[in-house]
Order: sequence, then C-alpha cells, then structure tokens
Amino acid sequence: MPHVVTQPPFSFFGSAHLPGRPDAPMEVHVIPVWEDNYAFILVCRQTGEAAVVDAPEAKVVLEHAASCGLRLATILNTHTHADHIGINRALQKAGKLEEFRVFGCAGRGIPGLTDPVEEGSTFQLGALPVRVMQTEGHQDGHVSFVVGDVVFCGDTLFAGGCGYLFDGPPAKMYNSLHRLAALPPQTRVCCAHEYTLDNLKFAWSVEPDNQDLARRIVEVRAQRALGRATVPSTIEVERATNPFLRTESPTLRVRVAAGLQAAGRSEAMDTPVDVFTATRILKDLKHYRALPEADLPV
Repeated sequence: MPHVVTQPPFSFFGSAHLPGRPDAPMEVHVIPVWEDNYAFILVCRQTGEAAVVDAPEAKVVLEHAASCGLRLATILNTHTHADHIGINRALQKAGKLEEFRVFGCAGRGIPGLTDPVEEGSTFQLGALPVRVMQTEGHQDGHVSFVVGDVVFCGDTLFAGGCGYLFDGPPAKMYNSLHRLAALPPQTRVCCAHEYTLDNLKFAWSVEPDNQDLARRIVEVRAQRALGRATVPSTIEVERATNPFLRTESPTLRVRVAAGLQAAGRSEAMDTPVDVFTATRILKDLKHYRALPEADLPV
C-alpha cells in the first residue's frame, strides 16, 4: 500500500551543544517507508557521518542516502519489532551488515549488534554526542536516542499518543513517557509512525475543552489534507495535548471513567498511573473512531 504521507522525504536542522562551542549542526532526514512508518537519517554536518534510525527496509533508505550523497555507516535501533530492524535483516541477507556499526539494547536479538547500549550510555556520531534513555513499556529493552534538541523515541511516545503496552506493565510505560516529557520543551519528537490524526481524535474524545488540542487538530488536519507529515512534533506540544501525558486533567479523568463505564468496564482512577492505565485501556477499545469528523475542531 502507498504511504499515508504523499509528500517526498524532507529534512530539518538541529543543534547538539558541545563544551566550548555554541553548537555542532546536525540534519535529520525524515523518510516515509511502508504504509505509515518513518525512518530517520541523522547527519553530523561537521564530519559527514550519518546514522539511520529504525528503518523497516533497506532499499528506500539506501536510495535516499545515495541521492543526497550521505555516508551511511551506522544503524540505531530503538527496539526489535520487525518494522524497526528490517534494514538490519536486509543488509544481513545481502552480506553487508558487517560494514555497519549497530547500536541497540543487548540481549534482544538485534541483527548485527556491535555496540550494546543501556540507560545512560553515551557515544559519538561524528561530533554529535548521543545519549541513551531506556524507555520501556512498549517492549522490554526499548531505548530512545537523544541528540541535542532531537529525540528518536521509536514506539514509546507518539505524536498525540503512545505505543501499545505489549510488554508493559503500565507503570513502566508511564515512567518512560514522563521521563521523555521532562526533556526541554523545544526538543523535536521523532517517533516512528504517522498516527497523529488518529491519536488526536482519541485525545479530543477525552479532553474536548483543551484549546491547545483544538488548535493542534486544526493544524494537523490541514497538514494531512495536503499529504504532509506531522512528525516531528515537540515535547512542549506533547505536554499540552497528548492525553497520556495529561493524567492530571479533570476533564480527561471524568471522560475516561465514563467511557469505560459505558463499555462495561470499571478501572481504578486513584493514582496518575491508574489514570494512565485506564486511558490506554479506553483507547484500545477504539470506540472513539466512531466520532464523526464533523465533531472535530475546524
């Protein structure tokens, strides 16, 4: 199937602050792959070194790198679901994976892993310092890579949402999300899927008095109508509009409880983790998808 984003790959610039100098410029290429995935290529503009993050396949990424003259020799894997390590497997099948340094969590079966990382690990991509955060909950061993004012967070934090709790438990995902939310507000959030409009539809179903959310929905609907990507977002935007970061909202609490009650469910709502858990359960029921488009902000 064609990708939900019809516009071609694009890039943006970011900064990674280093001692004794104002910044070391970096460029991030955002590449739509498969139906709704994103692969990213992170480039150190000082040295020309480049790394691909979470690519489902090799062909599209390598063709893009070649067309832009990028020197790709590193792979960063946030976790081991098939749509995040596809490039590893394709390169391995072609006998080329040994040409790459591969960073990811140890003990999770990442093909070609050369540089195991864990919470607090640091390494360099050219002049760019990369910091690793363990962000489990979607999958055990899931990590995120923080590079200056950009975070590559795989399937933990999505634009307007969060990943399924395949491994969980909810408290682990809650803690991971709030650690990411504690990054500086202008940090760009490079998540691995174009799920934003669907996520915001759910958000509106549980917090329809959130004016920041209303404005974001209008903007995202306009972007998607033009076939444009809605990734990256920012930590500031996520704090203001993402229901999984807004367990303190009185409206969200009331509407999540009411939604579960209407579905014949009763969940504890005593703690922030309880509210997060109940919110994830309600979203997984997918009843919000029946919300008419006319009920969304315009």
